[in-house]
Amino acid sequence: MRAPADPGRRAVLSGALAAGAALGLPGSAFAKPKPAGQRIVVNGLDPSARSPEFLAMLRKGGVDCWHQSVGDDFASFASLFRFFDDYKAEIGQARSVRDIRRLKAEGRLSHIAGWQSAGGLVVGGEPQPGNLRAYREVGLRICGISYNLADPFGGGCLEPDAGLSRAGHRLVEAIHKENLVLDIAGHTNEKTSFAALAISSGVPVICSHTNVRALNDNPRCTTDAMFEAIAKTGGVVGVTAFSDFHVRKASDAKIVRSPQASLGQHLDQYDYLKRLIGVDHIGLGPDFLEGRNNDVGPLTPADVILMAAEAYTQELPWDYVKGFENIGELPNVVAGLAQRGWTDEELRKLTGDNWLRVYEAVWGE
Repeated sequence: MRAPADPGRRAVLSGALAAGAALGLPGSAFAKPKPAGQRIVVNGLDPSARSPEFLAMLRKGGVDCWHQSVGDDFASFASLFRFFDDYKAEIGQARSVRDIRRLKAEGRLSHIAGWQSAGGLVVGGEPQPGNLRAYREVGLRICGISYNLADPFGGGCLEPDAGLSRAGHRLVEAIHKENLVLDIAGHTNEKTSFAALAISSGVPVICSHTNVRALNDNPRCTTDAMFEAIAKTGGVVGVTAFSDFHVRKASDAKIVRSPQASLGQHLDQYDYLKRLIGVDHIGLGPDFLEGRNNDVGPLTPADVILMAAEAYTQELPWDYVKGFENIGELPNVVAGLAQRGWTDEELRKLTGDNWLRVYEAVWGE
């Protein structure tokens, strides 16, 4: 999730991409650093703002590692490194699963840098997928294709007829060459995503943050066919806590604000996916905007194009699921699923092991 863009009044969109985030998991037993060998909780996507207060929130939730959407330029990585320096006792960069485990053993959070789209590889109007190598060197580990709208690489979910371009084909090849995790569906439309899958043989592919279209007909949600295709690669689907994707339908475009989704509706998403593709292919991808969802009022005209009414409530702040409105409330999700019969082994896979399996398979360590 990016938040609305307005350089003067709303710095949420660019800020969400350039910001740092952090994470946390269930119960008091997870609130303190744990020795290596115990479970590692991974937030599969969270572009919340970096701050010491948010680090405390992540600890409260119990998360050990988070994949955060970072800015698509080198200045954003410089800002990220300064944050690591300022809070080195709390967090560190993860370039491998080995780093994630080491940082956990040291009692620190680990951070994975990712992009929700490849817009940063368009330079002077020209796609330059070869630049991906340089970003990998500074820590980029996950890369998407398109964000809601069409771009030089492919189509977004709000423009479903645009497919993977020739530049997009080269982008997918570059992502795999650099051993980055390919993040499809969700913001990227399914025509583009299926084409990307067709040239991704032998490697797990993810959708870091989406919801189930069969439960709610929203264009930002994903179809069963795409879920099954991702699972067949050995990949993982992250489930968001963004309320609109649970309750706002394409037919609700004339409604300014949709009602807030319940925790039960959110838990239904995991149950559905567990039945459809199995617990080995589901993860957390809550997509919070903590510290970047504070404005009040209607979206700007520019925001409305990127965050169209058939998918998004048209005024801020946006709602998250009742009972899971920030990462500190993650224990509510885990407790709710346990009450529905999820075993500890299944919850361990959902909250971290599945993401780690994919990261290790792609990154090689």
